[in-house]
Amino acid sequence: MKHVRLVDTTLRDGMHAVSHTLTAGQMAVIAKGLDDAGVTTIEIGHGDGIGGSSRQYGFSRETDEAYFKAVSRVLTNAKWCTLLIPGIGTIEDLKVALEYGVGTVRVATHVTEADVSEQHIKFAKQAGIEAIGFLMMSHMAPVKKVVEQAKLMASYGADIIYITDSAGAMTPDEIKARISSVKSAVDQPVGFHAHNNLGLAIGNTLAALEAGASLVDGTVRGLGAGAGNSQLEVLTAVLDKMGYETGVNFYKLMDLGQELIDPIMHRPQIISNEALAIGYAGAYGSFLLHARRAAERFDVDARDILLEMGKRKAVGGQEDLIIDVAIELSKR
Repeated sequence: MKHVRLVDTTLRDGMHAVSHTLTAGQMAVIAKGLDDAGVTTIEIGHGDGIGGSSRQYGFSRETDEAYFKAVSRVLTNAKWCTLLIPGIGTIEDLKVALEYGVGTVRVATHVTEADVSEQHIKFAKQAGIEAIGFLMMSHMAPVKKVVEQAKLMASYGADIIYITDSAGAMTPDEIKARISSVKSAVDQPVGFHAHNNLGLAIGNTLAALEAGASLVDGTVRGLGAGAGNSQLEVLTAVLDKMGYETGVNFYKLMDLGQELIDPIMHRPQIISNEALAIGYAGAYGSFLLHARRAAERFDVDARDILLEMGKRKAVGGQEDLIIDVAIELSKR
C-alpha cells in the first residue's frame, strides 16, 4: 500500500477565510481534534505565517506566542508546524516557536526568490527541526526556473521541497510537469499545496501524487484563502479508495468539520466569482478579502481588481497595490 503524509493547514491557511479571528482556545480545540483524527503535522498561526499580524496583512485575534502555547499543550501524537515568509517572519520569531516545541518550519518564498530562504533553512536545521522549502506562486515561473529554485533550497539543507499553487491557477498537466521535474532534480521528498480557485484542488493533488509527491496539504472543509484548499476529509476518503495509506480517520475529520469548523466559517467555502477570478488571473489567493473591501470602498468590481493584479504579476506583500488599482479603476 502506498503511503502519503497529509499536512493540515486549517489553522494557518484557514485563518485567511476567517479574517485571522480565531482565538488561541479555538485553535487548541481544533488542533486536538485533528490530532485525535490521526493527522501528524498541523500548521498553525496567522495566514501569512509568523509575524504576519499587521495592518498590511490583517491583525490576528491573538499573538503568535499565544497560539503556539495553546496548541503545544494539547497535542499527543501530532507535531505542530509554522510558516515563515522571510521579510514577514524572522529568525527571532522562529526562536519563540522553538520555545514551544515546533517540529517543522516551512520557509516560504516567491517561486523566483529561493535565495532569501538560506539563513532561515540553515537556522532551522541547526535548531534540530524539520525544514521545508516552500515555493509559492509556482505557476509564475517556467519548469526550468522552478527546478533551479528547488535545487537552491535543497542546497541550503531543506528536508522537503514544496511546489505551491498559491493562486489555484494551474492544471493537472502543469502540476505534473513541475513535480516530476523537481523530483528528478533533488534527493529530497517533494510536496504539493493546492488551492481550489479553478475547482482543481483535489485533481491537482492526485496529479502531484502520480508525479511523485509524497506529502500533500489539505484543510477541513477546504477552509483557506481564495476558494480554499483541498478539502481534507474529501481528500482522505479519495486516497483511501485509491489504496493510499494516510493513517487519518476521515469520519473523525467529517465530525470535526461539522462540529467545530462550520460554526466559525464566515461564509461557505465556495468558488465565488472573485475566487474564480483569482484562479483565472493567477493572482495571490489572500488578495480576495482585500479586493472585496477595496471594491466596496471605491464602487468597482472586485473581479476587475483581481484581474489587474494578475496582469501586473503582483505577489504576496503587495496588498497595498490593491488600493491603487481600485482607485485607478474608479476613475475610468
